[in-house]
Amino acid sequence: PVFAGMKGSAIENFSCVIYNIFLMNCTWQAGRDAPADTQYFLYWQKSRDEEEMECELYIKDENDRNMGCIFQNVSIGIEKAYFLVNGSSKDSLIQFYDEYIDLYKIEKLMPPSNITVNCDEIKNDCIIQWQRPQISHSNKDMCFKYEINIKYK
Repeated sequence: PVFAGMKGSAIENFSCVIYNIFLMNCTWQAGRDAPADTQYFLYWQKSRDEEEMECELYIKDENDRNMGCIFQNVSIGIEKAYFLVNGSSKDSLIQFYDEYIDLYKIEKLMPPSNITVNCDEIKNDCIIQWQRPQISHSNKDMCFKYEINIKYK
């Protein structure tokens, strides 16, 4: 396909991460050959049924250029989400960048909570308990594997 716009003007290194259960952060870098006045705009669609929305809270660099977006109240569906970043410049047409992302694959999990340790010196054993971390996309316990590192002091 022929992309309208100047070669090397589309954004690079686009990546998103979901953290703290319902926040999502997406960032990118300006295209290497994009004119200095290029401004970028991010649109996303959580699923085919939902409408495309523009970022509400941009992260800006020192030149007031949009270099990322913070999303609040994100929930993860079963479909891939669609992201599109286009740009505008007085000097030339800017290429767009787009990508489909499985949101569950970019979720950074919270640590387990309410960790308790009860040791019985007579039986010489300990019971360690915790609650599974809250996650954005599912309530299934089977998703989790835990690793416990015990250091004797």
